[in-house]
Amino acid sequence: MLVFAAFFSCNRFQLQNLGLKLKHKLLLISSLLFLLSACSNSRKITGVAGNNTIISKIKIKGEIPSININTENVDAEELMRFAESLEGIKYQYGGESKSTGFDCSGFVWFVFNHFNIKAPRTSVQYTNVGKEVKITESKRGDIILFTGANMKETKVGHLGFITSNEKNKITFLHAASGGGRGVMKSQMSPYFVERFVKVNRIFKN
Repeated sequence: MLVFAAFFSCNRFQLQNLGLKLKHKLLLISSLLFLLSACSNSRKITGVAGNNTIISKIKIKGEIPSININTENVDAEELMRFAESLEGIKYQYGGESKSTGFDCSGFVWFVFNHFNIKAPRTSVQYTNVGKEVKITESKRGDIILFTGANMKETKVGHLGFITSNEKNKITFLHAASGGGRGVMKSQMSPYFVERFVKVNRIFKN
């Protein structure tokens, strides 16, 4: 009997110990799942936005005349390859040449001018060029428009070229002023989503 009691007591202790270990493991797993969930939510806030949910909240005030940009004799891909060759050139307010640097509209104007395409020189003049398309349907060569840093101005103050639309992840090429970065590619971060106005298509092909 004494042997049986000792055996039972020993096994009971082992079972209790095993139960504590299982509880400890479950708590660790729960903690890890909570942390992973928190990281996922953080990425959704700070990361690249899903373009299916991008709807412009900017209401353009005043009448902006429609301008036609004739791209009939130019291939969109050829123009985009040239635009991408300018990546890395410094930012310069009012700049419109490789030697001095570019501001955003100066960069777009320079690219068009290289192909003898008559185009506006200021950002706001691109408001109604070409045909407006949904951002989810945007493609390489389309022009993407934003407000400037001050969204309250409710007018186009920044622009660039769409370089890719891969499963609704938009990348665009523009001359960025922040930190004097210059011509670079960006994605639709929350900063740009807030300032997004629309996408205009100027190429038919």
